[in-house]
Amino acid sequence: MTDFKFKVLLYSDGSHQAFSAAVYTATLLTNMPTMHLTVVQVTERNNDEVAMRRKYSWIDTWPVSPTSEWMKHVLDESDTETTSEYQKILTKTNGIFLKNGPRVNQQTLYSDTSLTEISDTVDVILDYATKNSFNLIVMGTRGLSSLKGLIFGSLAHTVLNRSVIPVLLIKKLPQDFIDSYLSGPNA
Repeated sequence: MTDFKFKVLLYSDGSHQAFSAAVYTATLLTNMPTMHLTVVQVTERNNDEVAMRRKYSWIDTWPVSPTSEWMKHVLDESDTETTSEYQKILTKTNGIFLKNGPRVNQQTLYSDTSLTEISDTVDVILDYATKNSFNLIVMGTRGLSSLKGLIFGSLAHTVLNRSVIPVLLIKKLPQDFIDSYLSGPNA
């Protein structure tokens, strides 16, 4: 029983929603000593190259020192207070992932079609999760807010509906969770 690994796949696309999922997953990692995390990114395969799997660094998605352009892209806000709080959250999350290095892996998966094709991206994620016996998939979500979302669904909701593996969808984290996270251990 000591060799049990609770394998969690965290889908990362660099969005604010994915960052919320990463923060929540960092709390799980801190509180679950048997948890092993794989941060997954899906990218379009270049048809001119042979597909090669390579290690993906979540630091590329959530940089240790984000630029103002990256912050604007992720936050859609530019006020100093929000940026300062986000910087603290980012620093703590990176610290948790680095501290638990042996239990955190990164992987880039390749899609044969454009990433706008939700079904192919979902297939790639679910195929990888199933073949590697993950116990849980964690993804950020905005929720279905547009007509297009209601008709076609979103990536996260499509994974949720098609997966045989439990899926945890994380919406924007409430302020009380953020406050607790920032004041908790390793703050």
